[in-house]
Amino acid sequence: MILSTDLKPSLFSRRRFFRWTTSLAAAVSTIPLLRSQDGLADSTLQAGGEDYYDKLGVAKIINAAGTYTTLTAACMPPQVLAAVQKAALHPVRLHELQMKAGEYIAQRLKCEGAVVTSGASGAISLATAACLQYANHTTPLAMPQAIEGMKNQVIVQRAHRYGYDHAIFLCGARVTEVVTLDEYKRACDAGSAIMTNFFNAAEDEDGIAGSAQIGREEWLRVAHEHNIPCHLDAAADMPPISNLWKYTGMGFDLVAFSGGKGMRGPQNAGLLLGKKHLTDLAHQNNNPNDGVGRGMKVAKEQIVGMVAAVDWVLSQTEESMQGDYRKRADLIAQAVKDIPSVTTETVTPRIANHVPHLLIRIDPRVTGVTTEQIVTVLRNGDPSIELNPNTGHEPNQGIPSDKNTLVVGVWMLQPGEDAIVANRIRAALTKKA
Repeated sequence: MILSTDLKPSLFSRRRFFRWTTSLAAAVSTIPLLRSQDGLADSTLQAGGEDYYDKLGVAKIINAAGTYTTLTAACMPPQVLAAVQKAALHPVRLHELQMKAGEYIAQRLKCEGAVVTSGASGAISLATAACLQYANHTTPLAMPQAIEGMKNQVIVQRAHRYGYDHAIFLCGARVTEVVTLDEYKRACDAGSAIMTNFFNAAEDEDGIAGSAQIGREEWLRVAHEHNIPCHLDAAADMPPISNLWKYTGMGFDLVAFSGGKGMRGPQNAGLLLGKKHLTDLAHQNNNPNDGVGRGMKVAKEQIVGMVAAVDWVLSQTEESMQGDYRKRADLIAQAVKDIPSVTTETVTPRIANHVPHLLIRIDPRVTGVTTEQIVTVLRNGDPSIELNPNTGHEPNQGIPSDKNTLVVGVWMLQPGEDAIVANRIRAALTKKA
C-alpha cells in the first residue's frame, strides 16, 4: 500500500475514531464480525457500556511498542472477548474448570498436561512449586517455610539471570549459577537441584548467545541424565505458532508462555505446559487451593479466555499474520522514505517477539531532531503513541537498533492506527508536530 505524504489529519483523528466506535456500539450484536488479514476483527466493533478510561481520566494510547505489560500488552480478538463476556455470566466450580481447561489445552497443544496460570510469571512459580514438591515428596503447604534442609536449588546459567527469578524465590527455592558445562554437571551432581531454568529469549537460533556457553539441547541432555526436570521460560516466544508444541516436543518437562502477548488472551493469564505428573502438581499448588499459588488467582473469565485464545491462535496461519504486520510496516516506511537522511529496514527477531519491526534510521544533524525528542513528541501528542523501548538504544533481543534508530512495533496496532503512526512520525521528523 502506498501512503500519501499529505494525509489529512481529520481522516485519521483518534478522537473521531473513538466517537465513531461509540456510535456503533449499540449495533454490535447484530453486525457480523469483520476480520482483518491477521484474523483480528476490526476494533470499531466494540462492546457497549460506559467508557471507564474516560471516566477515570486515563488516556488511551496507540501501542507502537509491542506486547509490554506496562502498556497492557495485547488486545483480545472478538472471539476471545466474547468468550470472556459469556463466562462472566455464570458461576461454575473453579477447580473443575481449571482441570477441564488444562485437559483441552494439552490436547490442542500436543503435550501431556497444561495449567492456565496468572501470566508467565505465575507459570514459573507453579513450575518451581511442582518441582519442589516432586523432588522432596512433600505437600503444597510445606512451601516456603518448611523446606529448609530439603532440595531447593534451581540451576541457571549466569547469562540467563533476570528479574523474574523472584517467581522462583516465592516458593523458597534458590538459584545456583553456572557458566561452563563442567560447572553445570557439578551442580547437577550435587544432588540438591529440583529444577533447571532456561531463558529461551536469551538465545540465538543456535541455542547460544552472549556469554552463555550451554545451548538448549546440551542443557536438556545433562539435566535428564541426572533426572532433573527442565523448565523453559518462553513467555514472549509465540509466534511462530509451532513454538507452542516445539519445546515440549524437544523434551522440556515444563514450558511457560504468556497468554496476553502473541496469543492475545487476557493479559493476566498464561500457560504452563509439559509432563502431566508435574502439571498435576502445579494444579495442586494453584488457586483455589491453599499454598503459594493462592494469590495467583485466575478467574473463570481468564481461564475461558485463555482456552478461547488457544482456539483463536490455532485458527490462524503464520502467513496471514506476518503478512499483515509487514504491510503495516511498509505503510509507515513509505510515509518517511523521502525525508533527507532517513532510511528504513524491517527486521524480525529470531525468538522473542518474532514479528516484523520497522527500523527508521535518522541523522539528527540533517533532521534537526533526535530519537529522544521524537519519542517525547509522540508520547505527549494526542493520541499518545508509544514506540518500542529499543528506540535510541543499542541492539537488544534481535533488534539491531542504535542511538539514531526509531523502532516501531506494528503488531499491536489496531486497524487504521498504522496511518496515524505514519503521519505523526513524519510530522515529528519534519518538525511539523
